[in-house]
Amino acid sequence: MWYLCVFFHRLLDYRKAEVESLAQLFSNEDQEYQCLQWRLPLHHHPDSPFHFVDLPSEDVAKSIANRSILVKGMYELWGEGGSYEELEECIRNYPDERKLPYLDSNSTFKINVDTFGKVISLQKQTQRIQGLSYIPFKGRVNLKNPEHKFWLMETDDYGASNGLPPMVQKRIFFGREIGGADRKLLPTYQLKSRTYLGPTAMDAEMAFLMANQALVTPGKLVYDPFVGTGSILIAAAHFGAMTMGADIDIRVVRDGRGPDCNVWSNFKQYGLPMPIALLRADNNLPPWRTGLKEVFDAIICDPPYGVRAGGRKSGGRKLMKGVIGPYIVPDDKRTDHIPSTASYSLVECVHDLLDLAGRMLVMGGRLVFFYPVLSEDDNVDNHFPEHPCFKLIATSEQILSSRYSRVLLTMVKTSPYTEDIAEAARLKHLDFKENHLKWLEDGNLHSAVFSPTDPQSNGAADHAKFTKEPKPKYRGKYV
Repeated sequence: MWYLCVFFHRLLDYRKAEVESLAQLFSNEDQEYQCLQWRLPLHHHPDSPFHFVDLPSEDVAKSIANRSILVKGMYELWGEGGSYEELEECIRNYPDERKLPYLDSNSTFKINVDTFGKVISLQKQTQRIQGLSYIPFKGRVNLKNPEHKFWLMETDDYGASNGLPPMVQKRIFFGREIGGADRKLLPTYQLKSRTYLGPTAMDAEMAFLMANQALVTPGKLVYDPFVGTGSILIAAAHFGAMTMGADIDIRVVRDGRGPDCNVWSNFKQYGLPMPIALLRADNNLPPWRTGLKEVFDAIICDPPYGVRAGGRKSGGRKLMKGVIGPYIVPDDKRTDHIPSTASYSLVECVHDLLDLAGRMLVMGGRLVFFYPVLSEDDNVDNHFPEHPCFKLIATSEQILSSRYSRVLLTMVKTSPYTEDIAEAARLKHLDFKENHLKWLEDGNLHSAVFSPTDPQSNGAADHAKFTKEPKPKYRGKYV
């Protein structure tokens, strides 16, 4: 059945991917991932917050709306039109068997008025509600806790002049609310109130989106190999998952800033279940025994790609250059020993992450991680890492600057991990490294992002890369 899905005007590239993941979560987790059918209302721009989506049932639509971070609401549409006359005709023609159960005299209801692209006064809102008198409501009005909520939503014909997605013709929608998101979740988990915070802590909204992409549910085991201060695992734990993390910096996972200010205290702050374990571990040299496979239901992470923090692996500069040989730390110094580390390029880091996920994820498990992209790349799809075990099912781009953006990649494990798969993955990695950008191999993304460009010295061809049509940046955080 088709439902009207209204999004918050936020993170436009992430919206459909989140709904499609949640649709699989609440309909049938075992089925192969399939894209939903979407269509736009008449005269609406693809970036419009209004979309129609075909979902299996009302229960699925309600579950998606209640769990989603970016869905404002799901509605059973009773009518739409370019004018209130068209809207009335459409509502009158809507089947009575669909309307009458919600107009019963024993029920309570409330009608809300919402707009996009304009603001209307309370007086006009009241007039619009009174104009719906042709709908035979027999129940009682309850503004605080109604059984049924109805929404009258209106868009303006403002063209492309107010900084929002272009709207060339007025459109009015009326429908029954199936479910709506609880945005109170984000203020509760906002970073500024977090007990223990690091410079690379994942924003709460993004952490919950990643958890939704990974299909996190109670009882699943979620792993973050770059756990830091635990922001991603906090979102997973909120949805009931068992969590486990690792980080190469022992000072982060063991000490924090004291006994009452560390990763553990973040979980305690929100009353969440503590992680099963936090390991001091190197993504380049994972601590798992050789025969251990298929442990985690999801791996969610934000690999270090050299903007706010560079990747590190075990070894140290002298050890990597062969100046000194491997050594064993004496037992009496192990407690306070901080191992030496060396630079860890992103291309090597991502290869190790995919290999870890291929080995340790259960069949059908999901790997969700961020991947950096330079804006001058005309076809960024050619630069996404691949692995024979995985199928890439969703990409969502977030523009961070004029030269740099990051893409949230969602992969699902479709094949068991074998030695042949590992060898094929190694060859893919070599081909990927050979054909990829220099900044990825060197791990020097920071200079590529922040160094000023000189069109005259780089030539006309390079200058053209930075003068191509940018993506629209709409005003306002929430509309």
